[in-house]
Amino acid sequence: MKKNNLIINNLINDSPTDYSLKKKLLKKFNLVKKSILKNLDDKKNFYNVFNENFELDFKIKDLKKFKKFQNIAIIGMGGSILGSEAIYEFLSNIIKKKLYFFDNIDSEKLSNFKKKVDFRKTLFLIVSKSGNTIETLSNLFLLKILKKDAKNIIIISEKKNNFLYLLSKSNNLFFIEHKKFIGGRYSVLSEVSLVPAYLMGLNISNFRKNLRKYLVDKKNRILKENTIKLARLLLKKRNTNLILLNYSPRLEKLLYWYQQLIAESLGKKGKGFLPVISNAPKDHHSLLQLYLEGPKDKLFYIFSSKENSKDKIKFKKFGKLDFLDNKNLSEIKDAQRIALRNTFKKNKIPFVEFKIEKIDEEALGEIFSYFMLETIIIGNLIGINPFDQQAVEQVKILTKKELST
Repeated sequence: MKKNNLIINNLINDSPTDYSLKKKLLKKFNLVKKSILKNLDDKKNFYNVFNENFELDFKIKDLKKFKKFQNIAIIGMGGSILGSEAIYEFLSNIIKKKLYFFDNIDSEKLSNFKKKVDFRKTLFLIVSKSGNTIETLSNLFLLKILKKDAKNIIIISEKKNNFLYLLSKSNNLFFIEHKKFIGGRYSVLSEVSLVPAYLMGLNISNFRKNLRKYLVDKKNRILKENTIKLARLLLKKRNTNLILLNYSPRLEKLLYWYQQLIAESLGKKGKGFLPVISNAPKDHHSLLQLYLEGPKDKLFYIFSSKENSKDKIKFKKFGKLDFLDNKNLSEIKDAQRIALRNTFKKNKIPFVEFKIEKIDEEALGEIFSYFMLETIIIGNLIGINPFDQQAVEQVKILTKKELST
């Protein structure tokens, strides 16, 4: 029997007074699911990204010349880089290369990077869907790496009249097209993150093995249950603070990726979850009191993954501390997670638990797929467009205006 990559357990109680709303949401869910399945084969539609025959805009043979680089620096913002960071951290145990991520404006980080890294032995990936992202362009120019015919630069952007595309043409740089129908925060299973993943030495075909799992087989029940329950909370404006309780350090960047996905996709028209990453068990000693007895406005996602901490605590019998003897760190952390989970159940605090059973490309692809589908469907159920981000564009326009004065 094949082992599950991801185990999901939903402990959000149904409200008996919301029966008519639940019935309405179930009908909507079936319509949205039907629309997604209908568009899987449309190569001009975003949903095609979940198709195993999705066509990437690069050939492996063209990337092989870049495999020699042991240092890789990725410059981007938001969805252009968060997916690659999540992949690198999640699969760090099998990646032999050193990666550097520039996902903010940080002059000290740039200065330190210049001092310690040999640029001639470093591959630079510049990623921006629009090709005009201010922070990405700023970091690119401050690094001073641009040279005509440079053999250590890859640019990923839309193929249109934007700065990065024109720059790649004028300097004869290696260019990969960012498909215009795939938004940045939904681009993790496209060229944006699969090019870096290939260059990390990973098997990118394995990322695509389970992308339709929650749409077409018995796992569909989980997606249906979760999206309907979460949509109900948003429509009723209950528990809209979403605390992402993380018991596995290798998942932290994945949760930053998810944080952007759910915040930008659902935060519209006065609706949305506020996703907050909370690292455990550390936060048991700072925030748990608030979680348990503070305002009842929070929903919890509890994340954990399989860990192999072999070293066991050994000491002579010492009365009250005997329970620690012969335990490893994974066992201690699991005990803390289970204790919190049971406390939440006892106090009727809503939560969903995600247990990642395997650490490989296939499992991570499934996780990316699940959370994208969950977010998209919730958006449709509550009557918002999960793909746009008009409010953010206001700030971008005003930033350019401010810099132009």
